[in-house]
Parts: sequence; C-alpha cells; structure tokens
Amino acid sequence: MIKRSNLKYLVLTLVVLFFFHWALLTNRPKSSFSTPWVLTDPELPSKVIGGPYEFENVTEESNSANACFVVLIRNTDLHSFRPTMRQLEDRFNHKYNYPYVFLNDVPFTEEFKKYTSALTKAKTEYGLIQSEHWSVPDHIDMDVARQNMQRMADEQVLYGAFTVSLYEYPKTIPTLWDAVKEFAITYPEYIENDNLMEFISNDNGKTYNLCHFWSNFEIADFNLWRSEAYLKFFDFLDKKGGFFYERWGDAPVHSIAAALFLKKHQVHFFKEIGYKHEPFMHCPSEEELQLKCHCNPSDSFDFEGYSCTKR
Repeated sequence: MIKRSNLKYLVLTLVVLFFFHWALLTNRPKSSFSTPWVLTDPELPSKVIGGPYEFENVTEESNSANACFVVLIRNTDLHSFRPTMRQLEDRFNHKYNYPYVFLNDVPFTEEFKKYTSALTKAKTEYGLIQSEHWSVPDHIDMDVARQNMQRMADEQVLYGAFTVSLYEYPKTIPTLWDAVKEFAITYPEYIENDNLMEFISNDNGKTYNLCHFWSNFEIADFNLWRSEAYLKFFDFLDKKGGFFYERWGDAPVHSIAAALFLKKHQVHFFKEIGYKHEPFMHCPSEEELQLKCHCNPSDSFDFEGYSCTKR
C-alpha cells in the first residue's frame, strides 16, 4: 500500500465504483470526453497542476504535483480499463509519470498487475481494501434496506449503485438535504462563509436544487477529504443510514461538501480537459484546443438543459 504521506497534496482521482466510469484526457479516440472539475489548494501555485493550457510545459522535474492516480477496479475490468490507461499515458502521464494506486476488495491477479504495469513507466501499487470498509454497519436494518432497494427497483430508479455537473435523481436522495441542514445547524463552525451555496441551492439553503459534480473523475486535494469538517460530515451522514436506505451517492455528497467547506476560488472547472461518462460528454470548444481534440464541441453537455455547468 502507498504511504499516506505520499498523497499529501493533490490526488488525481479516477474512481470506478463497480461501473465503467473511465476518465480520459483530451484527444481520446471515438469521442470519449466530458467535464472535469478540480478542487485545488489556494496556497499552491497554478503551475503545480499545470494550469489552463500549460500541460505541454510542465515537467516532472520542475512542476509536478505530489500526486497519484487512484483507481478502484475489479480484476474482471482489466481489459476494459487498458485502453483508458494507454490513452492517459499517451496524452498526459508519459510526461509526468504520476504513480497509479489500484484498489480492489479482493487480491489483484498477477495478470492484472502484469498488464497494467506494462502500460506505464510510473510506479504501480496494488492495495486490498479491508472487508470492514465495505461491510454494512451494525446500525443498518437490512430488512428495511432490502425493502427500499425493491421499492427503488420497482420505480426504476437508476444505479440502485465531478466531472460533468448535472441534476441528481430526486428519488435517490429524498432526505439527504434534511441531513445536510441538520449538520449545518449542529456544526456551523465548519461552514465556509465564502462558499458555493448558490451552486447547490436556489433559495440560500432552504432546499437542494440537485446540482452536483460527477465524481467518477475528479482532481482533488486530500486535505479536503481528510479535513475535520468532511470527516465529521461523512460520519454524520453515515449514521443517518441514507447510503443504504436510499441511494445517497458519492457525487452529491462530495459536491455538497465541496460547496459548503471550500471557498469559491478553490473549485475550478478545467474546460480544456475532454471527458465522457455515458451518456454525457464535455468537449473543449476553443479553436486552439480543438486542434488537439477528436470530439465534436456541438455534442458537449455543458449548456444543455439538464446541465448545471451554467450555474
């Protein structure tokens, strides 16, 4: 396992939670693009993560961040992931050699290690997530959880499983905002004054407008996820049971946390990075970026009616 100290600043996160949420940088063949957002530390200079239009100029020796790619993946996803990793290396990581940390709930096979390590000159590490980190907490009533799962299945609720920003399905999080408001009342000291409340609420916090950043690809500072505010927030939500009784996802939880605990300028939209997570795509529209892309900017999801990016 990689040491925690090696992940202090930025973590470039590719998370695949039992779905094929593969994040690709600009120029992926066959139009596989979307909209990455980045959570940055305001104390870090923009060059530490390349900054807009500067990726070509950043070198491992001078401006690389203390960062890694984190991939949550199954052994059976190996051959679906290999093209993503190959293109990520070709378009970006061959210049920086950021290490990869692969995580699984069962040991990785030698085949998986062989074929992933062969795709990069960077260091690759393979971790086993402990069963207690995946198991159902003791306070969850599984009979109630199964009944709710069946109800959601009957109602055809999707994925009853941040890059593109869009509206969440309201049936998956009926009580999430009530829990958030209760947390804010209980722990007002954690709410940032210069926050992004206007992104997630149309009425100054009375209701949640369902906007969130898709978290299947995000670039984030671990200082946020390890902060006292976020750990208290997650523990508070965990005890409410909504991850099991409803379908609270990591995307709205991450998004609400970022909106409440960070300053506005700490959240950044990397419009120059192309990405796709079915069925939505972000394709850079600027001419200088299109010279390096394969995608059609008219297919970009950013300003469609169901997108929150315009906010």
